[in-house]
Amino acid sequence: MSIIVGFVPTPAGEAALAAGIAEAQLRNQDLVIVNSAREGALVDKAVAPSDVLSRAAQRAGEAGVNATVIQPSYQHDLADEFLDVAREVDASLIVIGLRHRTQVGKFILGSHAQRILMQADRPVLAVKADGGGRF
Repeated sequence: MSIIVGFVPTPAGEAALAAGIAEAQLRNQDLVIVNSAREGALVDKAVAPSDVLSRAAQRAGEAGVNATVIQPSYQHDLADEFLDVAREVDASLIVIGLRHRTQVGKFILGSHAQRILMQADRPVLAVKADGGGRF
């Protein structure tokens, strides 16, 4: 089993990574860092550059956690694809970062995090950004 973290290069992604590393240490499990991009998208601000992902894995390693980075692409729905990866790696815990959104923003745009929270078939730890970031 492993801990899976949804990582994007934002303060919320950084908070998720930190929480995922802490949980992996606590549970003595591997960490899977997931950074996804929409298939065919020419530019996607959620895609982390390879050096940022390398530093994320290095940070886990420095904490004594074995980490793997994967960058699957998705065609239709990010939440569904992320939950599929969680099942594939037999994740014991899903860790996601949350950012502040207004109620109207959630209604109009939907929320990947909300869908993951509601549809996951395993525990989900949702963390907020503390305002700081390392990357």
